[in-house]
Amino acid sequence: MSELLIVGGGIMGLWAAVMAGRAGIGTCLVERRSIGAGASGGLLGALMPHMPDRWNAKKQFQFDALVALEDEIAELQRATGLSADYRRCGRIMPLAKPHLREIALDHERDAARHWIAGVRRFHWHVRDVDSDCDWPASEAASFGIIHDTLAARVAPRRLVQLLRTALAQFPHVRVEEGAEVVSLDPQHGRLLLAGEREMSFGHCILSAGVECFGLIDRLAHSAQAPSGGAVKGQAALLRADIDPASPIIFTDGLYIVAHEDGHVAIGSTSENRFDEPYSTDNQLDALIRRAEALAPALRGARVIERWAGLRPKATGREPIVGRHPDHDNLSVLTGGFKVSFGIAHALARFVIDDIIGRPTVALPESFACAHHMAALRQQGRSRPEGAP
Repeated sequence: MSELLIVGGGIMGLWAAVMAGRAGIGTCLVERRSIGAGASGGLLGALMPHMPDRWNAKKQFQFDALVALEDEIAELQRATGLSADYRRCGRIMPLAKPHLREIALDHERDAARHWIAGVRRFHWHVRDVDSDCDWPASEAASFGIIHDTLAARVAPRRLVQLLRTALAQFPHVRVEEGAEVVSLDPQHGRLLLAGEREMSFGHCILSAGVECFGLIDRLAHSAQAPSGGAVKGQAALLRADIDPASPIIFTDGLYIVAHEDGHVAIGSTSENRFDEPYSTDNQLDALIRRAEALAPALRGARVIERWAGLRPKATGREPIVGRHPDHDNLSVLTGGFKVSFGIAHALARFVIDDIIGRPTVALPESFACAHHMAALRQQGRSRPEGAP
């Protein structure tokens, strides 16, 4: 029997295992395929903040997490000798219309009020660009750019490997790959794996991304809307001579992220309907063409990898985190969608601290599993009879 059983070896499950290891909890992490095989094995690694306006608990939580992540990664790098290629590179957003500049100037003042961490201040600058600028192209930024100094980037696969390696320092934490969960029975503290093998647990954390939603929904005792679903994303990795300190370029769903070793990641599509979840198509081709127009330095760059995967998006859009209201020995840690890499460490700390009874992080109410379940049940009761 495992004191703690973590289902899913992506970014959420790995951080949960690290936090459990630090807390001295006997832990087993089971992963259906291999560590980081799902959405956590992608290419982008953009760590971007919410807009600094209309400040609330959710934005404060993400801000604190983005600031803290730098030290968290540095600690793991010292312990393992590996690098996650983390860099606080900032972000540029081109302003193509005059009203966008006026909005951006308001946000500049918002950031001055809210983007403060102790003695550290992060900024949302509104600036003009030179006519010969190519990161981004000046014609794409007729009314200037936003340059935020809070955004950062990481190499997703290297961070996954860093976390996986860090687990070796905890003799009470073990990882089992190729272990597919078929069913979950929290009432009796056990789950069934493919091959009819049972595992028992004292507490279980569901952190298996998209696969969590089916497990959660099968636990429902009454009418309930689906807890979430999959959104397909496509991305590409290019070989290009771009300074790795260059800020992320972001506009209208397009990310351009300069990484180390002459790599530039481009992404990503957000597809709610798809036939082939793990194959790329002309939507990615169109994204690459948009990137080349926005950043002329990428024109002619060789595409060295095309990637597609499924990201977990909760029905309520916010991450689903914390104890399930019907099962005190079951916690959920999924639904981060595009923000998972920036906040997974903070969410995992909350879940582990809650399990051992030493809460140290305030969780936004909209993230709480109980909040999600109540909303889903209300939706289920409101659904017309016979509706899917």
